[in-house]
Amino acid sequence: MGLFQYEFMIRALVGALIIGLAAPALGIYLVQRRLSLIGDGIGHVALTGVGVGLLLHQSPVITAVIVAALGAVVIELLRERGRTSGDMALALLFYGGIAGGVMLVGLSDNRSNSALLSYLFGALTTTSQTDLITIAVLGVVVLIAMLVLRPALFAICHDEEYARVSGLPVRTLNLLLAITTAVTVTIAMRAVGLLLISALMVVPVATAQQVTRGFRTTMALAMVLGLLAAGSGVTLAGSLDTAPGATIVVLAIVLFLLVALGTAGWRSIRRRSLPTEATTQLEPPDVVLDR
Repeated sequence: MGLFQYEFMIRALVGALIIGLAAPALGIYLVQRRLSLIGDGIGHVALTGVGVGLLLHQSPVITAVIVAALGAVVIELLRERGRTSGDMALALLFYGGIAGGVMLVGLSDNRSNSALLSYLFGALTTTSQTDLITIAVLGVVVLIAMLVLRPALFAICHDEEYARVSGLPVRTLNLLLAITTAVTVTIAMRAVGLLLISALMVVPVATAQQVTRGFRTTMALAMVLGLLAAGSGVTLAGSLDTAPGATIVVLAIVLFLLVALGTAGWRSIRRRSLPTEATTQLEPPDVVLDR
């Protein structure tokens, strides 16, 4: 294929495939806990890490991972303390994170708007060899953690009190989930951007839920859909000369709409056929004679 004769396109494709596989594997736990937008919030905090990296002339990916992980731990500890005060604290943390990031990027040598936009909305084709190695290592770590600890993580997502009574280390698992969310957000910022990563964690899971019932099956199908959206998104973006991150997200949403429409049509057909079957099999007698 002509597009992939260039080395930067191969790096873009490999990075997108790793993120497309890891993001839904983590996202299914967030959807189960009704924390679908937590990735968006952590993305705001990660922007401060990007600003620190640019200001100190260090790798923005590494500094964003560190700052986002610290922010995720704070968010998880606030979540444990109470919903009302936690919501206000989360709002301060999110808005403070994005404001601090914009300010620090403005103080750095690379203060152009293009540098800021590349982290907000992704710039996959500018992924360097060092970025790709970081994405690969951290992505594989996240993927292994989500698959190996699936029973325990499912338990705390389904019923935290039951998991605590069963002897599971609930706080440790919650912190692990928060930190892996931060890691996934930061490694994905090169692909889809900090403002769009939540879509890649949530939309494939929502699509898979349309046609599956079990947790394991939904997780497997969501990972396949994430992989499909990432691979086809990079290819389509290269052909149309569009932003890879936005193209990946749009394809994932189109896939969700197609599956939702197909599922709704199938259910409508089944609903129309049910009264006939019920009439023939379960119809009660019109008159019951007392003897």
